[in-house]
Amino acid sequence: MAYEKIRYGAGDGGIATIALDDPDTRNALSNDLLGELTDAFEQAGSDESVRCVVLTSTHDKVFSSGGNVAQFAADTPLIHRHFATERFVRLFGVIGGLGKPTICAANGHVLAGALGIALACDLVVAADTAEFGTPEINLGLFPFMIMALIYRNVPRKRANQMLLLGERMSAEEAREVGIVNKVVPAAELDGAVEEWAAKLASKSPVVMRLGKDAMFRQQDMSLQDALEFLQSQLSIELSTEDAVEGVKAFFEKRDPQWTGR
Repeated sequence: MAYEKIRYGAGDGGIATIALDDPDTRNALSNDLLGELTDAFEQAGSDESVRCVVLTSTHDKVFSSGGNVAQFAADTPLIHRHFATERFVRLFGVIGGLGKPTICAANGHVLAGALGIALACDLVVAADTAEFGTPEINLGLFPFMIMALIYRNVPRKRANQMLLLGERMSAEEAREVGIVNKVVPAAELDGAVEEWAAKLASKSPVVMRLGKDAMFRQQDMSLQDALEFLQSQLSIELSTEDAVEGVKAFFEKRDPQWTGR
């Protein structure tokens, strides 16, 4: 598929990079951009050579300004606008069920719906110049489509503050509340992301997939259901060749050679 709103590339190191690339709208999350983004994640998920996905932006100041406000105000039947927002639901499901680790490289401001996309990723590394926030309330809107992700990442009272006041926070504040894993100077962002991506790509792909799927599925289970499910996943993991190889390599004091089986 030829993309117009994003860029996609997969390198030799098992790392795929998806970059939002609609600078004229500050990477506003239009229907077209969301569709291309979902397709790119699905492409990375089905490519056996890809072991880690990095999501970033080509804009020098903005990761994404959030939802396309012009689409909200368009003279379109309500039912069609309702169907359009399903793209968020599908994208979050694709990222969560990708079976491969994801890193959001927040090189610029992450606002509104874009915050949900960042939170859907496993790890977030941010430039110290980036800002984060849910300003929708200031436009007479509410961030319904990303609320569930916010409350799964941010303590309740702090999440309430974000949603109700619509204020921005610095990258360091975002790290303190659990939105961001690591903050680095803007000039060091690429290097920090590449370091983590290379580490993730070096792990056993089959064990990573089992672990990632379990992370996604168990998050809303009751404790007892989660424990029983995770017990079954441990048994499956111990049956893999990579688990055997990993333990053997540990005792032989050498690097493991993963087969992905």
